[in-house]
Amino acid sequence: MAQTTNDIKNGSVLNLDGQLWTVMKFQHVKPGKGPAFVRTTIKNVLSGKIVDKTFNAGMKMEFETVDNRTLQYSYEDGDNFVFMDMTTYDQIMVPKTLVGDKAKFEGTDCLVSFHDGTPLSVDLPGSVVLTITHTEPGLQGNRSNAGTKPATVETGAEIQVPLFINEGDRVKINTEDGSYTGRENN
Repeated sequence: MAQTTNDIKNGSVLNLDGQLWTVMKFQHVKPGKGPAFVRTTIKNVLSGKIVDKTFNAGMKMEFETVDNRTLQYSYEDGDNFVFMDMTTYDQIMVPKTLVGDKAKFEGTDCLVSFHDGTPLSVDLPGSVVLTITHTEPGLQGNRSNAGTKPATVETGAEIQVPLFINEGDRVKINTEDGSYTGRENN
């Protein structure tokens, strides 16, 4: 069965000129004059580039199936990172280029997208909670966000935390920029 622009939905994956694009937003438009069309905002699955694209209504499209699986980052192995499927315990190699700086949050559950068994992208949750393994003690009386100090978390990543954070504290970290966002109760 042929698919057309009328079948576009948020999350659909389109094959345009051999590249995979995810539909982030779409709108079917029927102007008072002229033919109907579909206005979309799409994101390139590999590069992350976001563009606005308009298609004629009823135009034939090539839709692709992308398998999204939650995997846990385990360790680095040469030019790859190894992820584990926590349901089957299969280990899956993902090229370092797809992971980038996200590797500093090993042990974190990630959403990995696959197309025909090939990993396409790795997305972390918005934040993670990790334990501080090393930091200098804060000075007595430093109980505000007036200053920061370096701290190492259980994954080995180094972040900046407020002066009142101590070793053993569990902190919430923004995975986009690695910034401290709050302290969790132990």
